[in-house]
Amino acid sequence: MRADPAFAAPGRFWKGNIHTHSDATDGRRSPEEVCAAYREGGYDFLAITDHFLAKYGFPIVDTRGFRTDAFTTILGAEVHAPATALGETWHILAVGLPLDFPHTAEGETGPELAQRCLDAGAFVAIPHPGWYALTAADAATIPGAHAVEIYNHTSAVRTDRGDGTYLVDQLLAEGRRINVIAADDAHFESPDWFGGWLMAKARANEPEALLAALKAGHFYATQGPAIESLAWGEERVEITCSPASAVMVLGLGSCAKQSVAPGQTRVTLGLEPRLRAGGFARVVVIDSAGRKAWSNPYWF
Repeated sequence: MRADPAFAAPGRFWKGNIHTHSDATDGRRSPEEVCAAYREGGYDFLAITDHFLAKYGFPIVDTRGFRTDAFTTILGAEVHAPATALGETWHILAVGLPLDFPHTAEGETGPELAQRCLDAGAFVAIPHPGWYALTAADAATIPGAHAVEIYNHTSAVRTDRGDGTYLVDQLLAEGRRINVIAADDAHFESPDWFGGWLMAKARANEPEALLAALKAGHFYATQGPAIESLAWGEERVEITCSPASAVMVLGLGSCAKQSVAPGQTRVTLGLEPRLRAGGFARVVVIDSAGRKAWSNPYWF
C-alpha cells in the first residue's frame, strides 16, 4: 500500500479557507473583521480574495498585519476578464499573488490573465463553475489551473449551484490532472461562512509553506468530515476517517464503489479493473448530516 501524496507529505494538517471577500469590494465586513472571524472560528489560515476589478481599484488586500503566532494569511484575489462561452465574465481564483500584481489590461482575456497569475507564482483555481455554468471547453483554455472548486458554500446557500463535481469529473475523464478544493466564498451577508474549507499538510503554518502545499496537492477538501489516512494498493484503497455514513471511491464515468454503514471509521474498498481503467480514482466521505470530504484524485 502507498500513502496518498497528501497524507505522505511531511508536517501536519492546517485548516484554511482560500476564497473570501471583504468590504474592499462586495463583502460586508472589513478585512480585519474577516480575519478575526476565521481566527476565532478555529481556522489556521485564510486568503481574502477580493474582486480584482477597476471599479474597486484592483485591490489585493494586505492582510499581513492580521497574522498572529497561531493564524496566518495568504495574499490573493479573484481576478476577472471577458468572457466565457456563455458570455459571462471569467472568475479566476489566484492565491499567492504579490501586492504589486499589475492591473488587468484592456482586452486581456481570462486565459491570458490566468497565465499571468501562474507566472506570478499563484495557486490558480476555477471557482464556482456550477454557479455560472462554466464548460469543460472553458476550463481547457486555462490548462495551468491547479484545482476546481468542487464545493462553493455561498453558491450553494444562495443559488443551489455550489457543486462543481460535473466539471471535475469531465476534466479527469479527459486526462486533466487537476485537484479539488472547497471554499466559503463568504461575503458575510447571509450565513455564508464556515461551510467548506481545506486541510492542507505542511511543515509550518506559514504562507510560503502553505502555498507550496497547495501547489503540490497536499490537501483535501471538506465540509466537516475528516480524512485521517488514505492509502492505495493495486487492488484496494484503505481509508481512515471521522465517523461516516458512507465512504466511496469514484473512477471514470459511472465507475464507483461504496461502503454504507453508520459510524464507520475504517473502510477498505476494492479497486476492480473497471474502476481503475480511467487511470484515476478519488475518495468521498459522507457523514450522518450529509456533509462531505473529498480527496484529490489519485493517478495509477
